[in-house]
Amino acid sequence: MSTPETPNEKAVQEHFEDDDESQTSIPEAHRQYIIDRHGTDQLDPLPDFNDADPYNWPRPKKWLNLFFIAFHAFMATFTAASIQSAFENIAIDLHVSIQEASYLVSLVIAVLGVAPLFWGPLADRFGRRPILLVSLIVSLAANVGCAKSPSYSTMALSRAIAGFAISPAAALGSGMVQEMFFKHQRARYIGIWTVFVTLGVPFAPFIFGFVALRVGYRWIYWTLAITNGIQFIFYFFFGSETRYIRGQENDVPKSYLGSLVRFRRIDRTPITLWDFIHPLRFVVFPCVAIPALAYGMVFNLAAVLPTIETPQLYVEKFHFNTQEVGLQNVAIIIGTLLGEYVGGFCSDRWMRQKRATAPEFRLWLAYFGYALSIAGIAVFLVQLERAGNTWDVTPTVGAGVASAGNQVVTTILITYAVDCHHHEAASIGIFITFFRQIWGFIGPFWFPPLLANVGLIASTGVATALIVGASAVPTALLQWKGKLWRKPQKMEEE
Repeated sequence: MSTPETPNEKAVQEHFEDDDESQTSIPEAHRQYIIDRHGTDQLDPLPDFNDADPYNWPRPKKWLNLFFIAFHAFMATFTAASIQSAFENIAIDLHVSIQEASYLVSLVIAVLGVAPLFWGPLADRFGRRPILLVSLIVSLAANVGCAKSPSYSTMALSRAIAGFAISPAAALGSGMVQEMFFKHQRARYIGIWTVFVTLGVPFAPFIFGFVALRVGYRWIYWTLAITNGIQFIFYFFFGSETRYIRGQENDVPKSYLGSLVRFRRIDRTPITLWDFIHPLRFVVFPCVAIPALAYGMVFNLAAVLPTIETPQLYVEKFHFNTQEVGLQNVAIIIGTLLGEYVGGFCSDRWMRQKRATAPEFRLWLAYFGYALSIAGIAVFLVQLERAGNTWDVTPTVGAGVASAGNQVVTTILITYAVDCHHHEAASIGIFITFFRQIWGFIGPFWFPPLLANVGLIASTGVATALIVGASAVPTALLQWKGKLWRKPQKMEEE
């Protein structure tokens, strides 16, 4: 939930919402402080006259905290996908089918979407840092529970708890990035967060394919628990609080040790039931709802479909072991990193060089992502069908191309939504994560019937129609009407 704005904060936000608004007046001492700190006073948004404001942090401190946030988000999707290459091992050990084993991933995907609705209001009131620390402790315990689970139902429960606990940074990350970096830096640094979120999916089976084959799949859970413990230690000693309410008194702890153990309520606004469902109101805000719809569809088809179906199809068709299944994710990792270069770095340069005055201009690059996603899915499915029972690399290359398109779309659309309502960045992250994860949860249930009944090649047409109809066409509508839609939304928020 957005916090109440002071008149000064509100004026600053209004100034930067539209290009036709006048320059906000600030005291000369404040202006000189900003120039000394940043080299210019032409910043959006305008920082407070306070070292505690994360916008005024030294660059290394911002980068360190960005890494902690991004890696925590990485661990959320990494945890969800950790057992993908070990479905067959789990099925044999727990006496279930491979399809039922895959539901242990689908379950966590769904929990990752819903859980941030709970964590968001707590993080707003008590700060991001204590929530992330609690997240790591509970996740560690749940992963130990998974490693010791004697049955399918016990493992499913432990997996659900682990997903619930590790979820905050995967949704709150957009808000935490917005709390540290200025508008002209936003696509690049939100892109770093989103690429970590995306990379968790292919990295998990790539790494744990070796683990499952060499020492047994239960060591996947022990590895996750150990990683959570290391994360907790580093974040406790070196992580900083990014929650800062601009315009109010924000004191700084007098000592480094004091900053580590000092936990307090930052926002004293009472917590209500509305706070927990507040992010869902963005479903009626076209400048957030349309990017969520477009991104969710591409994510479901270009990211979830290849990563979920590869362990099943490659085992059935080519009789791959867990290590060989995991190696197929190398192409997805490479494609994601290349896609981020376009979605993040090139996107910011695009906006600066074209001197864009409206966030809708950024959306032109999304069509490149849609084209890559469609092409990649087509190559993956068509070449997999033609391969018969003999493996070749072309389906894997197709999955990599689709992942590049997915990452372009991810960074462009999330950055656009945050640009439209930057003071609601955390809630936007929660809403988009909710939408994406629910789609990702549903996908594994309808992918197998689609591929079996329609066929791999014909399924390409279905995927193309869905991406064009639910992603490309709504994006074009957003470019046409976006500026008009943003104005009444701002008035409603105020």
